Amino acid sequence: MSLMANLLCFSVLFLTMSFSYCCMAHKWPAGGSTRFYDFKVQTMKVNKLCNTKEIVTINKMFPGPIVYAQEDDRIIVKVTNETPYNATIHWHGVRQKLSCWFDGPSYITQCPIQAGASFTYEFTLVQQKGTFFWHAHVSWLRATVYGAMVVYPKTEVPYPFEHPYEEHIVMLGEYWLRDVVQLEREVLASGGAAPPADAFTINSHPGPNYNCSRNDVNKIDVVPGKTYLLRLINAGLNMENFFAIAYHKLTIVEADAEYTKPFTTDRVMLGPGQTMNVLVTANQPIGKYSMAMGPYMSAQNISFQNISAIAYFQYLGAVPNSISLPAKLPSFNDNLAAKTVMDGLRSLNPVNVPKEIDTELFITVGLNVNKCRSKTPRNNCRGMNNGTFAASMNNISFVMPTVSILEAYYKKIGGQFTVDFPGAPLRFYDFVNGAPNNAPNNTQAINGTRTKVLKFGSKVQLIFQDTSTVTTENHPIHLHGYSFYVVGYGTGNYNPQTANFNLIDPPYMNTIGVPVGGWAAIRFVADNPGVWFMHCHLEIHQSWGLGAVLIVENGEGELETLPHPPVDLPRC
Repeated sequence: MSLMANLLCFSVLFLTMSFSYCCMAHKWPAGGSTRFYDFKVQTMKVNKLCNTKEIVTINKMFPGPIVYAQEDDRIIVKVTNETPYNATIHWHGVRQKLSCWFDGPSYITQCPIQAGASFTYEFTLVQQKGTFFWHAHVSWLRATVYGAMVVYPKTEVPYPFEHPYEEHIVMLGEYWLRDVVQLEREVLASGGAAPPADAFTINSHPGPNYNCSRNDVNKIDVVPGKTYLLRLINAGLNMENFFAIAYHKLTIVEADAEYTKPFTTDRVMLGPGQTMNVLVTANQPIGKYSMAMGPYMSAQNISFQNISAIAYFQYLGAVPNSISLPAKLPSFNDNLAAKTVMDGLRSLNPVNVPKEIDTELFITVGLNVNKCRSKTPRNNCRGMNNGTFAASMNNISFVMPTVSILEAYYKKIGGQFTVDFPGAPLRFYDFVNGAPNNAPNNTQAINGTRTKVLKFGSKVQLIFQDTSTVTTENHPIHLHGYSFYVVGYGTGNYNPQTANFNLIDPPYMNTIGVPVGGWAAIRFVADNPGVWFMHCHLEIHQSWGLGAVLIVENGEGELETLPHPPVDLPRC
């Protein structure tokens, strides 16, 4: 769809949809226009992979409805839960300036929206534009509860690259035949690893490599000689993925909703939670070309889905039923291919990176094996050496509270969290080559709902260090409420004497893949008060506890102070 057609489409959409909600007078930033959406959490039957099952969706759409807006617009979305499952919606990549109450992670900023209840999300896209997405943030519901969010520049402001002939959204996903809520419960109860997805999907379609899916395939029709903007979004649950189009180059122009210097490559890698805009020119002979999504699995001894999802990049004039030309993806464990993509990301212009650091945290990220505590170990201790799998930051495995941390913090409710998340691991060792691995005797995690408090305006540096307990692995770490400058990354153990930092034009991201057996350094200014979740976006790792919470204190005056909670905030 062309840009003008998109704008016309969402203008008509807002005029034709009707809404019922109550607006309160808040002091959140005012936007340009206000866009209203009505989300109903509903189940629907789908036929995929020779099976029929019920899935949870928004408005019986899979993927869900696209939210269209422009920079500085105000978004109001009433979410009504018509399913028996708890639900929340997270607006991934939206910085939620002074609107922490509407960020969406369950038990972090809100209690879930229970069956039959509703909650209205209100936030402003303050100085933000680009490709975002929204997804459920409770249990594993985001396997099917997700959709794109496209935020255009302000009127008359052009893209900083060649204007595309058309734009298309390409959402990468994973599909399970099992009920994903029940699956998460069973995996956690077993103490073992999660099973691989039954299929990868592109815009919810697996494509012809899977059973009963020859016609369950997505297609983009293209005009020879024209250039297209593809908005790539990885909405998958537990896998990072390579993406490529047969015989076509991809030019990256945006990552995580921030412009980048153009970087041309044969393939890209996106972890769950990452978005990327690429330009593709239809400059090959007329034909049908495969768009392929395959696995990037950097961990050892983990089972995973290795069948590629396929969509078609089809030229007008191509023979309709012709065989598509195959796309060449890297091998599943090609760490260099993943690094090459990251190496190419630079902010479009020089940026104002914090130079003097007030607060520095060194955070190990990785897996654990806890000792079996069950009386039925065959059922509940299926991790390594009859232990139970866990995950942690600085060896603290995050435990969800029973009331949202934001509400407990704001209302001073005791007993829900502590403020003693350590600024460094309790002990140092060779994290990459000499990590404890005598599971489960020396691989235990400490459970806790620990937070780190940051003063408003402090300049923060976080060093994430991968560890080799169980296995090294690339971890896509997402920080809510902020984008951050990725000033450095590398392999091995972080060494401040030898680390090479880019303080001129580093990419500005919200989800960073901490390299397998390596480290990543990020910087940001803590200028958005509230309670912000920081976690691995591999859902199984989050379920195992790979997360922590940053609390940013209020500054001075109304524009630096967390507003009061909305009147319809869900109760636990």
